[in-house]
Amino acid sequence: MRVGIIIFPGSNCDHDAYHLARHVFDLETTFIWHKEKHLPEVDLLIIPGGFSYGDYLRSGAIARFSAIMAEVERFAEEGGLVLGICNGFQILCECGLLPGVLLRNSSVRFACKWVHLRADNVDIPFTRSVELGQIMRLPIAHGEGNYFIEAPELVELERNGQVVFRYTTSAGEMTSDANPNGSANNIAGIVNRQGNVLGMMPHPERAAEEILGGVDGRIIFESLINSIS
Repeated sequence: MRVGIIIFPGSNCDHDAYHLARHVFDLETTFIWHKEKHLPEVDLLIIPGGFSYGDYLRSGAIARFSAIMAEVERFAEEGGLVLGICNGFQILCECGLLPGVLLRNSSVRFACKWVHLRADNVDIPFTRSVELGQIMRLPIAHGEGNYFIEAPELVELERNGQVVFRYTTSAGEMTSDANPNGSANNIAGIVNRQGNVLGMMPHPERAAEEILGGVDGRIIFESLINSIS
């Protein structure tokens, strides 16, 4: 599997993603600068976390207009796999590849901790190796992770099975205390209708080695490798 990692000014999880793809899974991995106008031959694009353009205006709002994004949109529309993590999720919403928007955390504070997620969709390439209802423990680090979408669209999102991950307790219960940012319906990650573009606020790339505190994030990349192989 060939992986491309897009870098914007302010990205700070690009090397985390590179380490996971290249050194943990031994995948052919390439950095792609945001000013590039053409993509190399890749099977998966990762838009990593960070603070693209310093989060000025709104998280992801400026990155959405970078030259490379036209290629990202084309790649996604042709069925290419795209994974947006944290700031990458925000960018995917800003460019319209995913519905909704990420708002300021309801606490109005930056949230940096480990959380539990429940997998509610295991029929997409990103979760094929995950069991339905499986609980994963991953870290978050964001100030604008409060997922919002208008009520009619939320109903549609749920009906279509586009909610992939939800914040829950370690027992899989969806409670307000388990929701770290106020996201609608405890949503932590969603996929587009076609199932090839995933956005999530938690960081799987930071939970792929025991030395980092957990390995639950590995299963997302194992799913992708198994789907493409």
